[in-house]
Amino acid sequence: MTSKDPLRPSDPTCRVASGPALQPADWTPSRRHLLRSAAAGFGWLAFRGLAAAASGPAPSGNPGRPASHHHRATARRVIFLCMQGGPSHQDTFDPKPRLRRDHGKPGPGRGRGTQLIGSPFTFRQHGQSGLWMSELFPHLSGQADRLCMIHSMRTDIPNHPQAFTQLHTGSARFVRPSLGSWVLYGLGSANENLPGFISISPPAQLGAANYGSAFLPALYQGTRIGSGREGSSDTGMSHVRQAQFTTGQQRRQLDLVQAMNRERLGAAAAEPEGGAIEAAIEAGELAFRMQSEVPDLLDLSRESDATRALYGIGEAGIDGFARQCLLARRFAEAGARFIEVNLGGWDQHRNLESALRKNALALDRPAAGLIADLAARGLLDDTLVLWGGEFGRTPDSRQQDGRDHNHRGFTVWMAGGGVRGGMTHGRTDEYGAQAIEDPVHIHDLHATLLHTLGLDHERLTYRYGGRDHRLTDVHGSVVRAVLG
Repeated sequence: MTSKDPLRPSDPTCRVASGPALQPADWTPSRRHLLRSAAAGFGWLAFRGLAAAASGPAPSGNPGRPASHHHRATARRVIFLCMQGGPSHQDTFDPKPRLRRDHGKPGPGRGRGTQLIGSPFTFRQHGQSGLWMSELFPHLSGQADRLCMIHSMRTDIPNHPQAFTQLHTGSARFVRPSLGSWVLYGLGSANENLPGFISISPPAQLGAANYGSAFLPALYQGTRIGSGREGSSDTGMSHVRQAQFTTGQQRRQLDLVQAMNRERLGAAAAEPEGGAIEAAIEAGELAFRMQSEVPDLLDLSRESDATRALYGIGEAGIDGFARQCLLARRFAEAGARFIEVNLGGWDQHRNLESALRKNALALDRPAAGLIADLAARGLLDDTLVLWGGEFGRTPDSRQQDGRDHNHRGFTVWMAGGGVRGGMTHGRTDEYGAQAIEDPVHIHDLHATLLHTLGLDHERLTYRYGGRDHRLTDVHGSVVRAVLG
């Protein structure tokens, strides 16, 4: 899809007006004009719905039909396990024996008075592939042959807000659409009764900038679920149901609001605010339809005891993230295109060992359960699971038990969705300080993710401010070595 796709106008100012304000005396209204103007345009609305239904199975909640794939897709959806704070790769998935031997020696930044910090955790190989993983992950290690490790990730800035924003939007400096918004824009929704992009418990201080749609139509922004508090078991969505009115009363109320919106749209269709009014109309209809499906999806009590135990629901230190992961699977199964779940608290400048044990406990069983559950249900083959944070950690620090920010080399992993399992790609140096083999930039990761979804990152564009924008800007290459 390109910005010239006639089904998805790239310039919200290029709209067709409902008709001229003044007409000559001998003017005879056409059937199209009558449909648009009579009865507040309800006839025209009905005609558009019938025409869309006749032309194919496009979800009616989308402004335009989902784009055709640019090439064969291996994934239909993404679940992003986002680890806010920057997980230490040297202590989780990227073993560094030399670093452990040189523990306590002066670090690479000698002038700063740093010392090397060897990992306090033991690493072992797992699965038939022999993938190295820390002792912190006894459950996730059982999925080793499904994991694709990238040990050579890089990003541009070692500061949390900028790096976290670049991880999500591709840009550390400008307001840009989030990764989930681009995915939804490219693929469209697979369920007209659900948001296509879900962000579960995003961090309050960074959330809106990273699940927003920026200059893409507002329908493509993420829908937030949960409180965003670290470790919270709150996975609810406020104001889904209206207890004051019946469904029929709500429908009549919404019809009145929508009629006024469409009247306003008729006057502003050629103005910049026309796109915002259209988005409000679409959002109102989606919110009404969500009442029939979202409450049931959020009700995890419907899951079997075995499934709840698989994720660790009810277990101390695990329950919050476990609920997020199970909810992610339910949304994926129901047709959402991009689901992000969040686990913060990985910024360990101090108390590295105790803090990492706490993080790993919260992550290990739910993440392993998610992968196993997706595989058992036949969903893993076309679901790409991505794990990672905004950067990694340094091998040295001024602290005795901590690590600082490191944007020059770190680890992410993927599973399912057409990537090769049981493999590693790229390498950092003997201390894990920087990528030295097959470096992968955030732009490359985004290009690869879009590729699995059948989208060419160079062709998935949107025209705004006089030029075509894309998630990867003018950068990015698909990392074909990790594709199956």
